[in-house]
Amino acid sequence: MATPNIESARTGTPPLARATAFARTLGPVALGLALLALACVLALTRGAAPIPASTAVAFILDRLPWVTLHPDAPATWERIIFDVRLPRVTAAVLVGAALSGSGAAYQGVFRNPLADPFLLGIASGAALGASLAIVSPLPMDSYGFGWVPASAFAGALVVVVLVTMLARAGGEVDGVSLILAGVALSAVCSAVSSFILLTGGEKAQPIFAFIFGGLNTATWTRVALALPYVLGGAAVLALTSRALDVLQLDEEQAEHLGLHVARTKVIVLTAASLMAAAAVAVAGIIGFVGLMVPHAVRLAWGGGFRRLLALSLIYGATFLVLIDTFARTVIDPQEVPLGILTAFIGGPAFLLLMRRRRRWTL
Repeated sequence: MATPNIESARTGTPPLARATAFARTLGPVALGLALLALACVLALTRGAAPIPASTAVAFILDRLPWVTLHPDAPATWERIIFDVRLPRVTAAVLVGAALSGSGAAYQGVFRNPLADPFLLGIASGAALGASLAIVSPLPMDSYGFGWVPASAFAGALVVVVLVTMLARAGGEVDGVSLILAGVALSAVCSAVSSFILLTGGEKAQPIFAFIFGGLNTATWTRVALALPYVLGGAAVLALTSRALDVLQLDEEQAEHLGLHVARTKVIVLTAASLMAAAAVAVAGIIGFVGLMVPHAVRLAWGGGFRRLLALSLIYGATFLVLIDTFARTVIDPQEVPLGILTAFIGGPAFLLLMRRRRRWTL
């Protein structure tokens, strides 16, 4: 991980250096946005009913207030695009960006490239919340907004609050206390969720779908649920990117440079946790995205957090759109759960990245 220059952090980056850094960031950002656009178009065209790319793009452009195209295509294609595929693609963009961006933030706070957004027990808390909602007598709407995503989001937030309170019991919040508290609460939540699975009978079967992760129930309502948390969290991370660079120094040095380390950690972890919780509420538990994508971006373009966070958001969204498209088309008509697929692809890919990183550092 790149170590920030202490003198630059103290006096500010010179204008020429800022311009050079911006130019270095612009190319990867432009490439990432182009790949994301292509991935979204591909996702809109692939499925049980193939739709030409030009027709899919024409349908979307026709909805813009200043464009009139009137595509010559069946009305069913338009319904497939706007009622089924576009909500799913939009959800994949949000979930991928949220997991990857929060993963980059976690890695910065803990100064560890192996940290991920589920480190503090967010996934286990969300799984427990969803499990309680599924086996409860409350109405469960699997194809729109219902108690399951709301309960998953609430469960993730409760775990984050409890972890922070437990880590603060000894005074200042430190990384080791946060991790230990997260591991302990994650084990408790996983145990309760497993007990619900064992005793819930057939009513508990939908819990597996949540644990394995997927976007087959994505709707515009669920997108609206996640949008403010993802955008708000990303904005906070962007504002704290310089602080994350300084945080890569020794904490005592960072304090001497005027950074309130404990407060910065709480702000960054809160924003990143909200993003991850919203992603889990929409799509269930999808591993490796928040671990692998920021790591790959760091190896490719360096570790400055302003660039790292922006690129992680873009390439995380692109990665999940492509993986989701593959998941729903590789075994037609069956759909592979996203969590299984990301683990199957992400595990070997991450090991390869680690091997290349070791080779570069020798």
